[in-house]
Amino acid sequence: MNPTPNITCFGELLLRFNTQLGLRFVQSNSFNVHVAGAEANVAVLLARLGLNSKMVTRVPNNALADMAIAELRKYGVDATGILKGGERLGTYYVENGNHIRPTQVIYDRSGSSFSQLQPGMADWQQLLKSSSLFHWSGVAAALSESAAEVCKEAIEIAHQKGIMISADFNYRKKLWKYGKEPQEIMPGLLRYCQVAVADLDSAAIYFGIKTKEGMSLRDRFEYCFSFLKTKMPLLKTFAMSFRVVEGLHHEYFAGLAHEGQFYYSTVHTLPMVTDQIGTGDAFTAGLLYGISSGFDPQKMVNWAAACGVLKQSIHGDWALTDKEEIDAFMQSGISSKINR
Repeated sequence: MNPTPNITCFGELLLRFNTQLGLRFVQSNSFNVHVAGAEANVAVLLARLGLNSKMVTRVPNNALADMAIAELRKYGVDATGILKGGERLGTYYVENGNHIRPTQVIYDRSGSSFSQLQPGMADWQQLLKSSSLFHWSGVAAALSESAAEVCKEAIEIAHQKGIMISADFNYRKKLWKYGKEPQEIMPGLLRYCQVAVADLDSAAIYFGIKTKEGMSLRDRFEYCFSFLKTKMPLLKTFAMSFRVVEGLHHEYFAGLAHEGQFYYSTVHTLPMVTDQIGTGDAFTAGLLYGISSGFDPQKMVNWAAACGVLKQSIHGDWALTDKEEIDAFMQSGISSKINR
């Protein structure tokens, strides 16, 4: 185990505009603003957990980008790998749903600085010089053909350097608009990954893995892994979180395939959800923390699931929690007590 893991996360840094007080878009005359982005969400939680995390992205040279970078630094993320260029910072807009209607997301990312990244712009030899793990996601590859080529460039250099590579499948159907289907792009990018996080839908889209809905979630997870192993020969650690809605409650748990064995977390019953967005990224960060810290597989999946649960109590994309709170949650579970 590397005593001081250095994790490099690559993806788009965004601004998130959220309607207030549960209002719909058409009712809103103001928005709450959060800095966001799937890979940035992972980097922030890893930094808060005490690991060295670096964010690599491309943003415009303006005050909005400076604000977003300052937020990363505020929580301990190394921002020295951020490139400046292009005209605009990507954004997205959120109208929170409830138990009757779903949350709605509108993306405004076309022509963003990150989407216009080209191979050769980032010096990956230097950026990955001290990295022990490189993390990326399907969101980065979905934004443009050139961004997908930069993903490939980074992944191949990380592989050549012997750096562990992790990926979140992160399929977003609203983003794949540049003339390529995700199943044309993602399998090639994922073949070097040793660690992956996915859901059943993204595995079906990228690799054509069809699991029967009548099967239990555990059986579907194990079938999915057995198929993925034939497509991703370096895959050693594969995880998936699950949400089952029962009336007004959400049941949340996770599965882990590690070194050929399967492990499952505690099933958590959530009495309410404050903000579901970013849950998967918090889960991924918890998994990477467990791997980097040398946790045994059962603790690894329980820790990752705890990160996912706690994120759902926090507004915004980022899981603003810490080791002490996660440890307390793992010991005592959900609590409404006042911590005086």
